[in-house]
Amino acid sequence: MKDFISFLKNLKPYRLNVAFNILLNILTALFSVFSLVLIAPFLSILFGLGGKLGQKSFGADSLISKLFDLFSEYIQLNGKSSALVLICSGVVILFFLKNMFAYLSLFYMIPIRNRVVRDLRNKAYEKIVILPLSYYSEHKKGDILTRTINDIQEIEFSIMRPIQSLLRDPISIMFYLIVLMMISYQLTLFVFVLLPLMGLIISTISKSLRRKSTKARMMQSNMLTMIEESISGLKIIKAFNSIPFAETKYQEENEAYTKLNIKIYRKADLSSPMSEFLGTIVMIGILLFGGNLVLGADAALKPEIFITYLVLFSQIINPAKSISTAFYNIRKGLASYTRVEELLNAQEVIIEKTDALAIKSFEKEICFHNVSFAYEDELVLKDIQLTIPKGKTIALVGSSGAGKSTLTDLIPRFYDVTAGQITFDGIPIQDVNIDNLRELIGLVSQETFLFNDSIYNNITFGKTNIPFEEVVKAAKIANAHEFIEQMPNGYHTQIGDRGAQLSGGQRQRVSIARAILKNPPILILDEATSSLDTESEQIVSQAIANIMLNRTSIVIAHRLSTIYHADEIIVLDKGQIIERGTHHELLQQHGTYKKLYELMLQLKTA
Repeated sequence: MKDFISFLKNLKPYRLNVAFNILLNILTALFSVFSLVLIAPFLSILFGLGGKLGQKSFGADSLISKLFDLFSEYIQLNGKSSALVLICSGVVILFFLKNMFAYLSLFYMIPIRNRVVRDLRNKAYEKIVILPLSYYSEHKKGDILTRTINDIQEIEFSIMRPIQSLLRDPISIMFYLIVLMMISYQLTLFVFVLLPLMGLIISTISKSLRRKSTKARMMQSNMLTMIEESISGLKIIKAFNSIPFAETKYQEENEAYTKLNIKIYRKADLSSPMSEFLGTIVMIGILLFGGNLVLGADAALKPEIFITYLVLFSQIINPAKSISTAFYNIRKGLASYTRVEELLNAQEVIIEKTDALAIKSFEKEICFHNVSFAYEDELVLKDIQLTIPKGKTIALVGSSGAGKSTLTDLIPRFYDVTAGQITFDGIPIQDVNIDNLRELIGLVSQETFLFNDSIYNNITFGKTNIPFEEVVKAAKIANAHEFIEQMPNGYHTQIGDRGAQLSGGQRQRVSIARAILKNPPILILDEATSSLDTESEQIVSQAIANIMLNRTSIVIAHRLSTIYHADEIIVLDKGQIIERGTHHELLQQHGTYKKLYELMLQLKTA
């Protein structure tokens, strides 16, 4: 119940629409009740029972009793045939109004349903792009995709659709029960005893439904993760002849998921026949109890009124079935909502201050003051003291896992420091507007990521209304213009998933063109040429040299040939700075840097 109340908060922006929908449902129920109440005078006329129709059963002062009195008077003045036509016409009009308002309630509910789901999708995407990188190293990609796509779709199907029933059917039942109470309070009290028993049985059956649905969502996440990993690692699967192994692993998971779904849907589908059966039991009870009231010595109920009671009560069965089905579905859907809510409530970690300073330029230096960083209690950087002056090139070298990439990730606040402080022109970066900070930084990484779009849109990514000439200029500086011109549609060529239609060197040059177009004063180059062949490396290295002109550059490189001319080289080992200086100064120290340099020379001559 707590989770359902939490979900209802999503309806808050549409509360006026919901209120209007409830009003339409009230009108629907009202006209539905009155259309069926007319059965009593119809039966009285048809079978010639005569007399005052309503006083004994409804109370002399009730609205329905007065309505029946009017019919009695009309019969006396105009005859039974005329009264019959009038009643039939009244039923047609009332049913028309009932169905018109019923359609209007659905008409105005459909946008609410879809917009709530739209809002959840938007919130989920906003959360995905704002969560820190550490979140994605702890969670499976398939699980995140399942939550943002399948779980939200399940919410639309299992919660938003049944909500229409919850807004409509209780109102209908309430109106019918009021009239039933007016007809016979003894009979209606008897019904009130049986209905809670129906609810208790349905609730008991549905308790495990949410638990099983949660498990099914997790298994679906695992399957999606397996598919995503299989596509990404298809070369490895084929190279190791592991297709049968991968298929068997997926089929086992799929079989377990299928069996669990069979159990879930069997239990969910039990709601309708169960509620119908229980409704039949209640109806038989009413026939027995009410029949005695009609046949008793004092004839507490007239036959036509009892028949009207039965018809009115029969109209409660379908709404009751609908509510029980909605109850089952909502239980099932809340399992998905809980998973989506976990994503939406995930800790952002990188939080911008409300009074963050807006900065538009980089003027002096970036300083690391005794900076340490730990990831899941594992110390990655320890006591880093480093100054990066404006216009200088700082190179970071060291073995894999030394902390080079982590150090550069702290500058645009992909992570926040565990201890110490980083200042940007003397201002702690936690006090700086994050968008302003990142606008001043360009990134070219080893793992180049291009979107499944055109080359033009990849270069202009994040920017709008960029003149075509500016894009061409950036591509020329990145040594990319020549190969782009040779593509089938030039700059408007679609390059496939992650730029699959381009070579590694071409992808890297498009990535560099993207950074050049951004024109940032600070540039981070994270092993930008380490995965390229010799020819591509030379072309990309020239492009990198072009982009580094008149910029503050932080370069991570395994190939020391790319950093000979750096203003300062920082050697890292196990998260600590162990050496620093220019290329020639470090060679004279006969330390780790010289060993790396000599090893590189040996590899080159081998």
